[in-house]
Amino acid sequence: MNIAYIIAAVLLSALLVFTARNKLVRQKDVVDVLVRVGVPERMFPVLAALQLLGVAGLLIGIFFRPLGVAAAAGVVLFFLGAVISHLRANDAKGAPMPAVFTVFSIVVLVLGFATL
Repeated sequence: MNIAYIIAAVLLSALLVFTARNKLVRQKDVVDVLVRVGVPERMFPVLAALQLLGVAGLLIGIFFRPLGVAAAAGVVLFFLGAVISHLRANDAKGAPMPAVFTVFSIVVLVLGFATL
């Protein structure tokens, strides 16, 4: 179980770094999606910072599991908020990707609890 948590936490961290980077460099397709769901551009660095904090918590959580569990819970809420934002903006086409990330975050959260 511990190895599964480590692998899942590292993979989720890599995903978070990639998506945070896309927000920080203002990648065109990412900007288009975020603006379409109503996120002001001034919030992009805040969202990226939250993702990078999640990365830090997940990676430190490999050694101090309670922090990893807390970080995974925060990442679940982050991506759940993304799904809700897409649905509220009538952008059902954009909701599946953050929904998949939400499920993967939940897997990391469950693995974290299982290895406390």
